[in-house]
Amino acid sequence: MSKTGGGKNTLALVETIRKRAKEKNAIILAHNYQIDEIQDVADFVGDSLELSRKAAETPAEVIVFCGVYFMAETAKILSPQKTVLIPDPKAGCPMADMITVDELRAFKAKYPGRPVVAYVNTSAAVKAEVDICCTSANAVHIVESVDSDEILFVPDKCLASYVAKKTSKKIIPYPGFCPTHHRIQPEQILKLKEQHPDAVVVAHPECTCEVVELADYVSSTSGMLRIVKENPACKFIVVTEMGILHRMKQENPGKQFYAPSEHAVCPNMKKITLEKLAWSLEDMEHKVLLPADIIEKARASIERMIAVS
Repeated sequence: MSKTGGGKNTLALVETIRKRAKEKNAIILAHNYQIDEIQDVADFVGDSLELSRKAAETPAEVIVFCGVYFMAETAKILSPQKTVLIPDPKAGCPMADMITVDELRAFKAKYPGRPVVAYVNTSAAVKAEVDICCTSANAVHIVESVDSDEILFVPDKCLASYVAKKTSKKIIPYPGFCPTHHRIQPEQILKLKEQHPDAVVVAHPECTCEVVELADYVSSTSGMLRIVKENPACKFIVVTEMGILHRMKQENPGKQFYAPSEHAVCPNMKKITLEKLAWSLEDMEHKVLLPADIIEKARASIERMIAVS
């Protein structure tokens, strides 16, 4: 299959992908950070958990998750009877990789008796070892719902710091972080604010504390999209991975968007291409497989979150 170079090749690939998806009764999911072409061909674009929940509600027998590996695992946890594919199994999440089950157990042993809240940006095996999961959108609410004054929060220290400022509970953070969001520096935002004083700053809580403090709004990717759409402002400084700009521009043609750093690009999120998606559907690869006990335990931590959300 040829590389995506020109318009004709791209159109042919898109046609092939849609035909194969129909034949296989497959649904294509794309995270907000995926490349433009993948977002355009997907049936649903959104946050990782939001996508997995939508896929679980559809009659599709096959879920093709265009994102990073832990996201595809979550889709399998919520739809264990379905075939879940990820077009590139090497598309990992550095933050999720920063905590293993052994490291989690050591962290829990250091602070015995404290409940553990895990950001969904974790492996299925880690989710199976925690009390409850959270998203960047509901993290504060989930922490407030836990019956304890002290809580272990894994793996993102930045989201933990954001939550700590919104609650009276003591948050004990694990030292994980997102390398892509850490590339964004406060000086870059200050420079843009100086150039565009009327621009609204929207930031993801995976950013550093110094960056978050400069934002007018802090939210998940879906929350950022909603804020941009509903806010009457015409200019926005968007402080997260740059893939989200594609959808923002599509949904808000009359508005202008500025990214503080051209380096705010997740290389793993960009590994999935139209070619890989087409091959995945053709060969039914690469399947996401999880042990039944891991699915059961990880699902319980997710369902606890959903129950109180």
